[in-house]
Amino acid sequence: MTVLCIQQKGLDPYFHLAAEEYLLKNFDEDVFMLWQGESSIVVGKHQNALAEINHRYVAENGIKIARRLSGGGTVFHDPGNLNFTFIKTVERIDQVNFKVFTQPIVKVLKKLGLDAYTTGRNDLMLDGKKISGNAEHVFKKRVLHHGTLLYNSELGKLKNALKVDLSRFEDKAVQSNRSEVTNIANYLDREMSVNDFSDFIFEGIRTSYPEPKVFQFSEDDIEKIRKLRDEKYATWDWIYGYSPKYKYSNQVDDLEGNSIQFTLEVAKGVIHTIDLLGKISNEQAILLTNALLDARHDYQELTQRLKKIEIAIRPISVEKLLTVLV
Repeated sequence: MTVLCIQQKGLDPYFHLAAEEYLLKNFDEDVFMLWQGESSIVVGKHQNALAEINHRYVAENGIKIARRLSGGGTVFHDPGNLNFTFIKTVERIDQVNFKVFTQPIVKVLKKLGLDAYTTGRNDLMLDGKKISGNAEHVFKKRVLHHGTLLYNSELGKLKNALKVDLSRFEDKAVQSNRSEVTNIANYLDREMSVNDFSDFIFEGIRTSYPEPKVFQFSEDDIEKIRKLRDEKYATWDWIYGYSPKYKYSNQVDDLEGNSIQFTLEVAKGVIHTIDLLGKISNEQAILLTNALLDARHDYQELTQRLKKIEIAIRPISVEKLLTVLV
């Protein structure tokens, strides 16, 4: 059977995630695709986006947030990370497991002298450290499997972007398992750019198929993928609003040392109820409630709303409040 082999250009994570869904639902052929994205956090379909991300750090560093079609945990993308996608049509879904797709990657990595291996948690490991997270989604009789390959990523940025106190959240969302990670480039005995690495992986997988076909999207394909990108993958409703219901609790000390506790109930990314407890006046409580109620639980929106009442709620510091609200 012909396998479409695609080496995607560009760094738009929303476009690439849309391309995966487009290929999954509109093509009959099996697919192998490589792609890269700019600095971004990609959460699993069933995750609470806010609970997985240090939103203040992400906003200050221009890191994009995206949600993919598959389940599983949160991953970090940047130009030093390579992403692979396999799409396969099967007779029975139980014929497919993660190793069907991870073993070809392991085999190619071994050609570079890398002793990579899989774990029971569906990660790819090297020297006891994670180099790849993998996830799957099933549509009818087609399986989408995708994974990361940390080649030369900014691991410090990854660590800071995913630094979250999960104890503040109460929900039924899938939570990520944090693992020690490493870059593949550190283990090579020769210098290799990420583009050279991409070419090596692409050729290694392409030549393993009996009927590979190097494929590029047509203008019509690109137009349809962009439409899916704009109407789904790049929207706030998909990225944040798709998160399950949750409660978020924290506390803040005002400038006089008084502690104020709060609990937010959030559904579809929007704050629906607010409980405040502590030394706070009725006027301050009303101002805060009105500012936060029906707001998106989003760092930028809450910043805009709270700045409007900054003087009226003193000695509560808006700056300190924002550090604990998201």
